[in-house]
Amino acid sequence: MSTEAKEYKAKQLKIKSKYSTRVYNRCAITGRKRGYIRLFGLSRVKFREMANAGLLPGVRKASW
Repeated sequence: MSTEAKEYKAKQLKIKSKYSTRVYNRCAITGRKRGYIRLFGLSRVKFREMANAGLLPGVRKASW
């Protein structure tokens, strides 16, 4: 993800960071900053919910 995209997400969530150059990765839906999955831009909680509901194309539950 580019720096511009990170800045855009941070502005969307209206987060005031301690430092002006720091951009936090946050879930696009909930705004959660812990357990962030960069490839999807979601927290692990929302990723699991959406994957189980079949809303994320190409994601399937692992079984071995």
